[in-house]
Amino acid sequence: MKVQSLDRAFDILELLSREQHGLKLTEIGKRLELHKSTVHRLLNALKQRGYIEKTSRGSYRLGMEFIELTSLYLNNLELKTEAQPIMRELSAATGNTSFLAILQENEVVYIDKMETHNSLRKYSIIGKRAPLHCTALGKSLLTGMTEEQIRKMYKSGGIKAFTDKTIVSLDTLLKEIERTRQRGWSLDDEEYEQGIRCIGAPIRDYRGEVIAAVSTSGYVSVITYDRIEEIAGHVTRASKDISLRMGYKID
Repeated sequence: MKVQSLDRAFDILELLSREQHGLKLTEIGKRLELHKSTVHRLLNALKQRGYIEKTSRGSYRLGMEFIELTSLYLNNLELKTEAQPIMRELSAATGNTSFLAILQENEVVYIDKMETHNSLRKYSIIGKRAPLHCTALGKSLLTGMTEEQIRKMYKSGGIKAFTDKTIVSLDTLLKEIERTRQRGWSLDDEEYEQGIRCIGAPIRDYRGEVIAAVSTSGYVSVITYDRIEEIAGHVTRASKDISLRMGYKID
């Protein structure tokens, strides 16, 4: 799509966002001073992608895809806002960096990071991706999926090894995810990066669905085996506090 066409498509979306009951093709063309054929072409392109829909009265309004896209953005914005003070407490309690991530296209996507001191480097992680099977964040996110969904995800290819400790067997991974569900926290024991240990826990929303995960990470010399249970307690407390702020009701 050319820049001019892109501008016109946005003009249509902005116009329809202000019209609760939608507008017909001719009215859109009149308001935006566009030829009928141009409007028709752009409406069809937006309709095919689900960003607008045609009503039974023949008018056009914003579609569910646009609403879903906006909702995802707002939910992530709310999640970050609610999680930040809790992540700050987690970092202070453990002495390690804490992370917040969501599941997107079968990968971990980092949306926030909190260090024990203020640092501009926190923004370097936002938007970065990581695998699910060998990260604490990923394992926690996988607890929100069924065994069938996990098997389907890894059906097309093998599980990549990043270190000699990476779990590469699907059956072993499924057992690890079930163990994570039972105890409420996940562990990456040098499975993604040599010398780095990470502990995570899932975050749930008002429906009880896993929508994100929080973790803390550090060198194995800092997160030693005898500290795992202690740190896991801080992480699960943080995940529960964030979940409560997202509307989750704990029995």
